[in-house]
Amino acid sequence: MADKYNILFFGASYGSLLGAKVALAGHSAHLICLPEEAELINNEGAIIRLPVRGLDQPVELNTKEMLGAVTAGGPEEANPSDYDLIVLAMQEPQYRVPVVKDLLSKVGASGKPCMSIMNMPPLSFIRRIPGVDAATIRDAYTDPTVWDNVDPSRITLCSPDPQAFRPPEEKCNVLQVGLPTNFKSARFEGDADTSILNQIEQDIQNIRFDAGGNSVELPVKLRVHDSVFVPLAKWCMLLAGNYRCIQAEEMRPIREAVHSDLGSSESVYNWVADLCVKLGADPNDLVPFEKYANAALSLKNPSSAARALAAGAPYIERVDKLVQALGASQGMHSADVDSTVELVDGWLARNRESS
Repeated sequence: MADKYNILFFGASYGSLLGAKVALAGHSAHLICLPEEAELINNEGAIIRLPVRGLDQPVELNTKEMLGAVTAGGPEEANPSDYDLIVLAMQEPQYRVPVVKDLLSKVGASGKPCMSIMNMPPLSFIRRIPGVDAATIRDAYTDPTVWDNVDPSRITLCSPDPQAFRPPEEKCNVLQVGLPTNFKSARFEGDADTSILNQIEQDIQNIRFDAGGNSVELPVKLRVHDSVFVPLAKWCMLLAGNYRCIQAEEMRPIREAVHSDLGSSESVYNWVADLCVKLGADPNDLVPFEKYANAALSLKNPSSAARALAAGAPYIERVDKLVQALGASQGMHSADVDSTVELVDGWLARNRESS
């Protein structure tokens, strides 16, 4: 391995998944998280259960047993200047919390390259898309000012395509992967920053894991692409599936949201795809609806956004509202997307009234 990188992760859910993969490849990861999470991760490790093709049972990975170190702590203790790469793996509303906002401001001041694996792309990254007026979409963000100090040239977006969740009956250091697909990142503007991602991509590709005496290749890789639009392919999936789990009175699984009315799902999916193409994406950057619909058959739970609303969350990531605003800026409107935004607005209003 040419270089060993020290990587700071905001968040220990999806952060622990990618953090475990970089640690298996010999790099070091430090996860910013809550005290209970940090204590468990530091004492017992982060545990990742990962389905592997050809094996009857998931592989269980423990970060205590990896080549690279995985540690955890609070945001007050971290100094971004000590790291080679910053990974943003918290939900977008969490960045408004003062201590997290302060750390993100320090990230901007440090000038360190920053890769987001949020569904909601940082406002700084949106500024990298030619022809988009970022001022028109600020209202989609919980607190858009948190991104003001992050240089667009030092941030990129990575689509968190793997589906994972924390089993409610387990400790909070356990993550179960349901759909073991790849993280797909756009390159940075600069070659030096991009070379860090390229090295990590290759190191993760080279991992082999001993599963009961068999050397196996683990799923969930990092893939780095030249196009800034590749990670935006997730928007089609979110609007056709994840956000359509949200109904007026209850939530439904992603599989049902997609397959109960496949024609409507495909219409929404293709509308978002057309928007991405209008913004500048090559159609080859995007995932065909048929491939997504097939993958959605295995998604038997409501989306994290739907579960959060049902649990009373006063804020969630608003990719629905972002896509609606970007569509309007291009003269595009979708009644289905408008209906989704209205439903989410209604849930949030009720949750805020009762909180």
